[in-house]
Amino acid sequence: MLSLLSAVAAHETTAIGQFVEIISKPDNMPVAGALLLVMFFTWVSMRQALRHDRMIREGKKDKIIEEMQS
Repeated sequence: MLSLLSAVAAHETTAIGQFVEIISKPDNMPVAGALLLVMFFTWVSMRQALRHDRMIREGKKDKIIEEMQS
């Protein structure tokens, strides 16, 4: 009975553990790479959006266009 309980406990993992186990398999590496790219480009776009919002509040709307064109 004790060995059955320990076997069940060994297979019980958290959601993060299951995610890491699935994503770390060799055939899922392109998915892992795409996930990293999505996170990176989301960070870049949010950073620029916040900078542009700050420039709009400061009345430098024209400077945003110049920045995007250069």
